[in-house]
Amino acid sequence: MAKTYKAVEVGAPGSLRIVERPIPQPAEGQVLIRVEACGVCHTDSLTVEGQFPGLRFPRVPGHEVTGRIEAVGSGVSQWRFRQRVGVGFFGGSDGHCELCRRGDFINCQNLTISGISMDGGYAEMMIADANAVVSLPDSLNAVDAAPLLCAGVTTYNALRNAPLRSGDLVAVQGVGGLGHLGIQFARRMGFRTVAIARGSEKEKLAKELGAISYIDAQTEDPAATLQRMG
Repeated sequence: MAKTYKAVEVGAPGSLRIVERPIPQPAEGQVLIRVEACGVCHTDSLTVEGQFPGLRFPRVPGHEVTGRIEAVGSGVSQWRFRQRVGVGFFGGSDGHCELCRRGDFINCQNLTISGISMDGGYAEMMIADANAVVSLPDSLNAVDAAPLLCAGVTTYNALRNAPLRSGDLVAVQGVGGLGHLGIQFARRMGFRTVAIARGSEKEKLAKELGAISYIDAQTEDPAATLQRMG
């Protein structure tokens, strides 16, 4: 059995390098994940360029991770060897601070952030807090699933927590990495979904994804058009 794994780490701001490290063992409350895929998010640039406050080098970026459990630490009962999992930007909370006691885990005073406060998924292996890991179905391709751990969560939660009902008009500004997911979620939640972007080149894609209408912000005023639509 291999005793080392490869990772892409940031040794200094702006400097990425491939290194070989000893395979770590998960501590209490942690799991070791064998990475199958990791998305590349714009936020990773904060790690690569050393712009995130308190960041320490070397650090492995990556917070859109899919893989399988390779080992579990003590006290972990909900995950098993070879189980399909993912982990995103939220890398874990202490569960004890005032914000955690209020249920506001993402603002934990001792928040763990994948690829920033701990090594992320630009590697063959990574350690993750068990309370931040989510289950993934085997039917979902690893590459397709990875961006859902960040871009997907962002757009889904925005729609899920908005004061909307089926049939309401929803506008998605931008048909990019997040917007193309937002259109699909909104459509399947039963909203009348309108896509907004600059130029006409993304109109066909937006409508294929479920938008009932497309607004080219270079040729019309999106706010006025949406008001006319109700």
